[in-house]
Amino acid sequence: MATTGSGQRARRGARPGPAHRAAVGGAAVDERARSPEGTRRGSSGRDETHAERIDRELMELLNELRVALPGVQFLFAFLLIVPFQQATERATDFQRDVYFVTLIAAVVATALLIAPAAQHRALFRQHDKEDLLRRSNRHAFLGLVVLAVAIVSAVVMVVDFLFALPQALVTGGVVAALLGWLWVGSPVVQRARGGARDE
Repeated sequence: MATTGSGQRARRGARPGPAHRAAVGGAAVDERARSPEGTRRGSSGRDETHAERIDRELMELLNELRVALPGVQFLFAFLLIVPFQQATERATDFQRDVYFVTLIAAVVATALLIAPAAQHRALFRQHDKEDLLRRSNRHAFLGLVVLAVAIVSAVVMVVDFLFALPQALVTGGVVAALLGWLWVGSPVVQRARGGARDE
């Protein structure tokens, strides 16, 4: 009986020990690391899959838009109040034209900056986040460009109404240069320097 029991245990084979399980686990980890769907270290230094990177970048974009939207809403509210002020009766044709450009630019900027959040909700669980991220990035950039137009036009309109047209044009040019450098020029220079360092 004892001999038969020993033979059965021998035929079953010994249970894998801790060393064997560790070796198998390490091989599985290495296989996942080599797999295109596994964890990869991206250029940002984060260990994340492609889907995780898309989710993170989309959430970062939506959080950035939360910063820009209050400024657009404040400008739009100001533009809605202006026509009901008695002082607008003294506005020139140029000031009215600038006001129209400012109002339309504020509306378009609002639509572009809200579009990513609206599309994110409309496409809920549609597995289209990568395309949504590309569209949202374009909408956000165009929204900031149109918002810059609205800000510059508003400054020109107010300064022209309170002071004079030459002063308004100079002030508008300075504001346009400032926004262009901070929002576009400086990031482009930074990306060029980063590309030069990578080379």
